[in-house]
Amino acid sequence: MHKRMGEAVARVARKVNNTVENKTDSLDLANCKLMTFPVGIYKAMRSVTEGIHRISLANNELKSITSRFVTTFSQLTELNLAGNYLHRLPEEITSLLHLRAINLSRNRFRCFPEPLATIPALETIDLEENEITEVPTDKLASMASLRSLNLRANPVGPDVRLLVRPLVPFDLLLSPEEPVPKA
Repeated sequence: MHKRMGEAVARVARKVNNTVENKTDSLDLANCKLMTFPVGIYKAMRSVTEGIHRISLANNELKSITSRFVTTFSQLTELNLAGNYLHRLPEEITSLLHLRAINLSRNRFRCFPEPLATIPALETIDLEENEITEVPTDKLASMASLRSLNLRANPVGPDVRLLVRPLVPFDLLLSPEEPVPKA
């Protein structure tokens, strides 16, 4: 087990070093079995955090994202958190003024993460395969940049199904309604 953990740590370190050394604008830590965002990465990347625009933490075991993560990577335009155990986002997510796309599919959200509704540049929100039942339709309708909201495979209420163009200026993706079983 220790060998596998060591290999996982080494893989994360290699990916971080590659981003720092090559001054790329993205950090891909998908499929690294992370339970938390490693604190050491903040120090290792401090010289390049302003240049990081895309981060993928998909398919890990994250239960939360900290406010420090959000404030450190303040220039993000894309954030992929798909396939984790998240059920909420820190309020500081609203400070990601350049964020255009966020993928929160296959997580554990029961409510729509309302802080997303205040991010001015947000164009794409993917919340497929969560447990969301209610959506703040009034707030979403006022999001000027929003182009696509994916709520497929969520137990959303019937009121959300009434949101069609021109009521909302974005594409709303929902699963087909289950046919009502005959008695």
